Amino acid sequence: MAKYIISRLLQSLFVLFGLSLLIFFIARVMPGDPARVALGSLATHEQVQNFREEMHLDKPFPVQYYFWLRSLLRGDLGKSLYTRRPVTTDLKAYIPATLELILISFIMSLVIGQVTGVLAGYFRNSWFDGLSRLISYIGVATPAFAVAIFFLLFFTYTLNLAPAVGRLSLAAVPPPRITGFFILDSVIAGKFGTALEGLKHIFLPAASLAVANIAQEGRITRTSIAENLQKDYVIAHTVYGIPRWSILFKYLLRPSLIPTVSVMGLAFAYQLSNAFLVELVFMWPGFSRYAVTVMLNKDLNAIVAVVLVIGVAFFLVNVIVDIVVSFLDPRIRLQRTGG
Repeated sequence: MAKYIISRLLQSLFVLFGLSLLIFFIARVMPGDPARVALGSLATHEQVQNFREEMHLDKPFPVQYYFWLRSLLRGDLGKSLYTRRPVTTDLKAYIPATLELILISFIMSLVIGQVTGVLAGYFRNSWFDGLSRLISYIGVATPAFAVAIFFLLFFTYTLNLAPAVGRLSLAAVPPPRITGFFILDSVIAGKFGTALEGLKHIFLPAASLAVANIAQEGRITRTSIAENLQKDYVIAHTVYGIPRWSILFKYLLRPSLIPTVSVMGLAFAYQLSNAFLVELVFMWPGFSRYAVTVMLNKDLNAIVAVVLVIGVAFFLVNVIVDIVVSFLDPRIRLQRTGG
C-alpha cells in the first residue's frame, strides 16, 4: 500500500504539470487584455505597457510559463489582478471557509444518506423504501442553488430559525485564526458561544449542498444493499441462524459501501469548485465564489492557482478513496500489494 501511494504521488506531479500547462495556455489566449482589465479603461497606454512588462505579459508564452513556474516552486503564485493581493493570501483567506462548509455538508450527507440508504435497502419494497426513493428523485433533480433559495426563504425569512448570510453575525468577534475554520478555532480558543454562532450560520448553506448528495448516496447504498442481500454468503448466514442485524453490520455493510465511498469522494472534490451559487445566495466568503469572480475578471494568476488547487483536491480525494476502498475490501489491498 505504501508503494502504491508513493507511485500515485509521483504520477500526480506529471498530471499537475500538464494541468498547469493547459490552464496557463488557456488563460493567456482568452479574449481581452488582462493588463487593461486590471488597470481599468482610464489607464494610459504607457501605464498598461509598463504593467504588461512587470507581469511578463509582453514575453512569449514559454518565457511567461518559466517565470510563473519559477515563482511557484518558491511558493509564490503571483499577484491577483482583481484583489491586488498575493494569490497565496487570497487562497489562505477563502479556502478554509469553503472547506469548512463542505466538511459540514459531507458529514450531513454521510450520516443521513447512509442511514436512509441502508434502511431502504434492508427493508426494500416497503413504504419507507418507496418514500426514500421518491425523496431521492426530488433531491437529485433539484439544483443546489434552488434548495438554497428555498431554505433561505423558508427557514430564515418565514420561520426566522437561522441566520441569513455570512459566517458570523456582524456583532460577533471572529476567533483567533488557527486553522481558518471558525467553528474549530472557536472551540480551541474556548469561545463556545462563537462556535454555536458559527454552527447556526453554516447549517443552511451546508444543508443546501448536502441535499443532492444525500439523495444520490442514499440511492447507491440502497441498491448495493439490496443486491448484496441476494448473495450466497448472506443467504447461507441467514440459514445458519445468524441474526439479520448482525449479518447487516458485520458482513453486508462493508462491501456495500464501496460504490458509495467512490461517489462521496468525487462529490467532495467537485463541491470545492461547484459551491459558488450556494455561497452567492448566503454571501459566504468562500473559495468557489472567489474562483468565479477571478475568472470573470480575467485574473490570470488567480485562475491558474484556482485550477491547480482543484486539481490537487481531486487527486488527494482519489488517493484517500483508494485507501478506504482497499480496507473495505481486503481483496483489492492484496492485489495492490501482491499478496
